[in-house]
Amino acid sequence: MDFPLEFVERTRLLLGDEEWKKLEAALAGEPSVSIRVNRKKYGGALADALPVPWCRDGYYLPSRPAFTFDPLLHAGCYYVQEAASMFLDKVLGEYVTSEAVMLDLCAAPGGKSTLARSALPEGSLLVANEIVRARAQVLAENLTKWGNPGVVVTNNAPEDFTELGPVFDVILTDVPCSGEGMFRKDETAVSEWSTGNVALCWQRQRDILSAVWPCLKEGGLLIYSTCTFNREENEDNVAWIAGELGAEVLPVGVDPGWNITANLAGGEFPVYRFFPHKTAGEGLFMAVLRKTSDADEPAGRCRKPRKDKGKKPGKNPLKVPKEMGDWLLAGGQFRLEVEGECAVAFPASHADLYDRLKERLKVVCAGVTLAEWKGKDWQPAHSLAMSTGCRCDAFPQAELSYKEAIAYLRKEAVVLPSDMPRGYVMVTFRGHPLGFVKNVGNRANNLYPQEWRIRSGSVPEQEEVLK
Repeated sequence: MDFPLEFVERTRLLLGDEEWKKLEAALAGEPSVSIRVNRKKYGGALADALPVPWCRDGYYLPSRPAFTFDPLLHAGCYYVQEAASMFLDKVLGEYVTSEAVMLDLCAAPGGKSTLARSALPEGSLLVANEIVRARAQVLAENLTKWGNPGVVVTNNAPEDFTELGPVFDVILTDVPCSGEGMFRKDETAVSEWSTGNVALCWQRQRDILSAVWPCLKEGGLLIYSTCTFNREENEDNVAWIAGELGAEVLPVGVDPGWNITANLAGGEFPVYRFFPHKTAGEGLFMAVLRKTSDADEPAGRCRKPRKDKGKKPGKNPLKVPKEMGDWLLAGGQFRLEVEGECAVAFPASHADLYDRLKERLKVVCAGVTLAEWKGKDWQPAHSLAMSTGCRCDAFPQAELSYKEAIAYLRKEAVVLPSDMPRGYVMVTFRGHPLGFVKNVGNRANNLYPQEWRIRSGSVPEQEEVLK
């Protein structure tokens, strides 16, 4: 792979000649393959897998299977995630030990969000945001499949959060960057790299941080992350956060055997760098800071709060049937309401904050969508089947073979056993819910979301990732 000359010179200066040669060789090699298991859905073992040492549920696979054709991936039993980015699990496990409200600001496609939702203590709430609408939909899909109901997905710019005030205990800013750490996985990142783009990135990163800083509680945690190597977007920005915004840089307990690289800019504060020639994974930088100042936001960084236009929502004629509460394992812990033509269950303990978020932000999805109103009937929603809070025995269930499961995920026709009752049926694979069908007797209408269907061509032989 040919790298831009200026990138080579800058990175050699940062690392030294010997380390640069090792990194260059690693960037020309094949990336490792790793997944993270959803222990709320899957408790079994993995064949021939090695643990990712800094993540409780992370595993390296010996080879890359055809993930698209694994029904358990679509069931949310695991997530395919680059190993270095799983370091977030170590950070959250060390510093977040009680119920918290967390914002993942730049969250798509959802790797760190699904990890955070697993790592946060019970009763926590995660707000996962993505500014690009199409990417926000992908984020919503992945978090829906992960299944934890304590989630709100939003589609907003960072400055839209400013007016909320200090509501978050933790903010993760996995900020857009020059992407040097992803060069061996993304040739586009190589072709788009320039020193000018690096300069644009570190300035944009400071704008993002300034916009959300007022949303972090005093004493709260800011987790700053990039997937790039240069010091401007990494150590220099951490020093700026600490000095200009007011924060203490915190250490994370790491094993020397993990080969994580420390501060390369000459500063004394702790940071955590992952290089592909030293750790099995891609490039990653992460630092953890505690907010020590409630200083005013920097002038000129954030938009003024939006004015209330005085519009009041109309009265919705639809009501949530009481029996829908029985579709949840802990129905009494949720507030049930109708939003548009959907019946939604949201954790009651965070309902007031959710109302504030709905007033000021563009919410893509939240909690568990229980059902959608389809003309004359409530149709169970796919979100319900994916939720770890679903009481699956509330519905008849039909176990599918591998070929049947793939057909279902391609939104093709599914044939149910003749003794299956009419109405809504939950279909499963190896006991894990895949979604719903409506059995009308001579056929079953496939209710899998059209936009999520498998579009790939020929189906390979079944290759199990989870045993």
